[in-house]
Amino acid sequence: MMDKQNPQQAPERRLGLGIDAGGTRTRWALAQDDGEVIAEGQVPGLSALQMSSASGRHTVHANLSALANAVLVHGRPQRIHAGLTGFGGDGEQLQRWLSDLLSLPVRAVKLCSDIEIAYLDSFAPGEGYLVYAGTGSIGAFIDEHQQFHRAGGRGVTLDDGGGGFWIAREALRQIWRNEDQQPGFWRASPMAHAVFDHIGGDDWSLSRQFIYSQERGEVGKLALAVAASAGDDPAAAAILADAGRELARLATALTSRFGPRPVALAGRASELHPLILASMRIALPDTTSLTHTVGHAHHAAARIAAHTRKSPTS
Repeated sequence: MMDKQNPQQAPERRLGLGIDAGGTRTRWALAQDDGEVIAEGQVPGLSALQMSSASGRHTVHANLSALANAVLVHGRPQRIHAGLTGFGGDGEQLQRWLSDLLSLPVRAVKLCSDIEIAYLDSFAPGEGYLVYAGTGSIGAFIDEHQQFHRAGGRGVTLDDGGGGFWIAREALRQIWRNEDQQPGFWRASPMAHAVFDHIGGDDWSLSRQFIYSQERGEVGKLALAVAASAGDDPAAAAILADAGRELARLATALTSRFGPRPVALAGRASELHPLILASMRIALPDTTSLTHTVGHAHHAAARIAAHTRKSPTS
């Protein structure tokens, strides 16, 4: 856990807690009223989609408990602003858990999509378009009236082109299509070697179990193996280039609806390999301003929580 906290704390400090929950990791930060981030850390990933099953709810609660324990070492926040992947507006149980774990009233816990806080980490409302590539992918625009607009972000089963899960799925799809035509072809493929090393072997049963039984965030981590083999395997490089074009499509869709604006690319999958950014840049018009940013959405959320605190009882 990263930590910038001075252990000597004044008990009267007013703090806001920001949470950025993604499929592979959940980052948190504590900020003061003046915007200074005084502590931060991370716990395993979680998704609002996990709330649909008993095992998923158990995992979410365990990860939130670990987060709360880590936060309380540094101070008790007065408000929480949490962005969660897969969040669709029904967060009553999550609000109750966070309020109980941190001894806050439920009304002090604000939940939203993780993409909303990621956008505000890059742009003011109306300023630009965020393309976010994590386990999934989405294009986001918050207009001047605080209205959220999306392109993509429909989930890894349907689409989410260019995200980590998509890259992993494309790699496994190509590997097994090659095996259909020429059994044993994988032995000549650096990408297949990297992928099979990651999942534990070359038997189809292992690939089947991995892609269909693992949490989406765990599947997304396989993209690391694809990226690691890109220098030696043209097939892996082609998948990463295709990922960049998929991400460019999201920016183009928003531009066609709302007009030209700067574009920011963020998210851990976008950092896997330079080919992703390079391919995205080529696929966008020359006039489009594209920047690649290492996001700190948990910082932005913490500052929002600290700034929106009205009173100890609000």
